[in-house]
Amino acid sequence: MKANLMLLKKTKVIPVFFAADDKYVRFMAVTIKSLIKNSSDKNQYELYILNTDISAKNQERLKQYETRNCKLHFVDVTDELAKIEKKISLRDYYSSTTYYRVFIPDMFPQYKKVLYLDSDTVIRDDVANLYNYELLGKYIGAVRDQIVAQTDVFGDYVEKVLGISRGAYFNAGVVLINCDEFRRNHLLKQFVKLLNNYNFVVAQDQDYLNILCKDKVLWLDQRWNVQMGGVTPCEEDKAKLVHYNLALKPWHYEDCKMGSFFWENAKETDFYDELRQVLSDFSDKDKEKDDYYGKHLLDLAVSEINNKMNYNNLYGDGESIKLTRAEVLRRIASLEKQGIFDKDVEDDPPGRELKPCEIDYMRRGVNAKLRARYAFRLARWFVDFLIAKKQFVVKEIKGLEKLKNVETGAILTCNHIHPFDSFAMQILYDKTRKRKKLFRVISEANYTAFPGFYGFLMRNCNTLPLSSNKRTMIMFMLAVKALLAKGHNILIYPEQSMWWNYKKPKPLKRGGFILAADNNVPVVPCFITMEDTDVLDGDGYPVQAYTINVCDPIIPSKQLSRAENIEMLMKENYAAWKNVYEKTYGIPLTYTCDEK
Repeated sequence: MKANLMLLKKTKVIPVFFAADDKYVRFMAVTIKSLIKNSSDKNQYELYILNTDISAKNQERLKQYETRNCKLHFVDVTDELAKIEKKISLRDYYSSTTYYRVFIPDMFPQYKKVLYLDSDTVIRDDVANLYNYELLGKYIGAVRDQIVAQTDVFGDYVEKVLGISRGAYFNAGVVLINCDEFRRNHLLKQFVKLLNNYNFVVAQDQDYLNILCKDKVLWLDQRWNVQMGGVTPCEEDKAKLVHYNLALKPWHYEDCKMGSFFWENAKETDFYDELRQVLSDFSDKDKEKDDYYGKHLLDLAVSEINNKMNYNNLYGDGESIKLTRAEVLRRIASLEKQGIFDKDVEDDPPGRELKPCEIDYMRRGVNAKLRARYAFRLARWFVDFLIAKKQFVVKEIKGLEKLKNVETGAILTCNHIHPFDSFAMQILYDKTRKRKKLFRVISEANYTAFPGFYGFLMRNCNTLPLSSNKRTMIMFMLAVKALLAKGHNILIYPEQSMWWNYKKPKPLKRGGFILAADNNVPVVPCFITMEDTDVLDGDGYPVQAYTINVCDPIIPSKQLSRAENIEMLMKENYAAWKNVYEKTYGIPLTYTCDEK
């Protein structure tokens, strides 16, 4: 008995997950049979089949493949799926089972890491060798998608629509999931938010996963996911796992590449006759449908590339910031009436935790300096382009000398009324001809989540991202102290929310004023006022001409305590903004929430 207990303690548990419905059981049976056949007696394999409708009869048929160390568990995910099913958009080629894998980390908190396999695969090696990869803080371990890497249309799609390099886009049919990191960074919550805001119709769940896990992927040996849709990356007999993805199924096409691996395993199941019948019944009309779906998939990709309403350029071209503007204005009006001023009204991409190893706040490295130089060059070109198209107008700067005369490092504040107001503040700063740099504080999500061109600027144009990680925030505070001590200036948005073309100053948060008080530097309030031009933007609204109003610097007082200084700086900043607003627009500052 003791010997058996010792053996049990030394046995490594390999949790493997599948997702299937009752109709797909006969194909999944081949996958499971091939896995068990290649398993090792040294490990314990716990095989979980996520489903909503697998019949008791089919469960029993699969259960017969169990061995001493390979156990099957059928998990009904009906309740989990019900929570978000209304938000899931399905395409003709997919069922909701494609989304099950996102539930795994939250549904199975006992596991730090799990392996997920599509049910159209055949395993030719011990999956324990795949499970043994160390993820080292990455969200997921995966293999590059061969179709995306090798097909121009799909490569263009992931780069232009998703903002992911075609060489960094993974196939989600075989993935090693870091459950600890999924839970720690709330990826299920982020996934649901993405579903609510972006409708990806080409690869659906795979697109969402690639966005959520961008830059957090451990690349696995390609032999662990040899996909039929691309050029095989190895000799056929060296494939560790064969993936019959998309329409390339051996049970539909007799000449399917590497189909012999499927049929040699199918013969060892009691589904073999059924599978041969499926092959026999697959008609020329069915093959025509496959051709149609394949072409339809290409057409969808081309359509999305040409569609300005996509995740990659949502913040990048100045014309595609949708929600509709009418909905944005409705949300602003509703929030003001409720007295809620610190909530963004546009649905930003969900962010993730920014780790200390990911950020060089001081741009000490050569690569960081080169990226910053290149980013500023791109930003200047972009601003010149917007100005030439009359989509970005800075009409006037008032009080420039007030900033020019500040000889120390300072905190600059600005109201947040457009994704491009940072460009306006850089124009202001450049006109002072100061030799020191302007840095800008941004949110964690802005740094970690934005794809494409605008994301590159967010990460490299002298930005100081906040973080939910305590060690990263310590680095942030030290960097702020060092930068201010060297005489650099730091831009903050103390309203902590962006409301498009909202003219009123909103109540302020303490964060930026804490930085000023703790580092004994002045606060220079800047407030942007607006007026309509005769040029319309892409939504039919007048482009706004900005006037940047620089107010008198506010100096921390040695006679006040830290708390008193913070309060004084915040109140005087708000008073300065209020004064500019009332003078410019000729009306007293009131809010609709005050009407209550």
